[in-house]
Amino acid sequence: MSKVAIVTGSSQGIGKQIALTLVKKGYDLVLTGLEADELVEVQSEIENLGQQCMQIAGDITDPEFSQKLVNDAKEKFGHIDALVNDAGMMKRTKTLETSVKDWELVIKVNLTGSFIMSKMVLPVMVEQQEGSIVNITSANGVTPHPNAAASYGASKAGLNYLTKHFALEFAGDHIRVNSVQCGPIATEMTKQWSQEYRDNMLKKIPLHKLGEPEDVAEAVAFMLSDKAGFITGSILNLSGGKLMQ
Repeated sequence: MSKVAIVTGSSQGIGKQIALTLVKKGYDLVLTGLEADELVEVQSEIENLGQQCMQIAGDITDPEFSQKLVNDAKEKFGHIDALVNDAGMMKRTKTLETSVKDWELVIKVNLTGSFIMSKMVLPVMVEQQEGSIVNITSANGVTPHPNAAASYGASKAGLNYLTKHFALEFAGDHIRVNSVQCGPIATEMTKQWSQEYRDNMLKKIPLHKLGEPEDVAEAVAFMLSDKAGFITGSILNLSGGKLMQ
């Protein structure tokens, strides 16, 4: 019987790569994101690889939507083995230019959305007495970056704490909760960098390269796997050495 994973923010980018990587590891997938057309395309790719997939477009910060997503997944597959909280957003405004509305939006999507999805999935995992959650966080949650708004770092720092809290609270139910904390990853956004900015960034990374979405996906797959069965409450640092703790 295949394991079942829910991946939020899986219509594109890192979330999509995580979904496709988990498929190759034998998972059936539940996809969600805001872009319905893109989710359909990802679903088609997954089904062409021979695994089952369902997708529902919607806003994970809406508790009613998140509960429906979990209920539908449980009804279709009978169990939920993994949750990957990848959905997120970033603002780049300076503090004095950041509206309270924008601050609240970033916190809502990055932190509250992950809390809501976890809250809806955890009862299923408690009933099963097994499960694994991986949160996608950022090095900006540890070290501030001049191009990232304060809201982004604060949301990711909060998500790292939430990881540890859930890991402690649900360890007795055989549920593991961990984070993959990303440094600079090659995405559509990084393609917009100037050559000068890219060169300066690479100088700060001991491995002298950007991470790839595949690097994040493989790290997530490992943390979800039985090979990481004695790991919980951990923050896996994926930064090419840029952030050393």
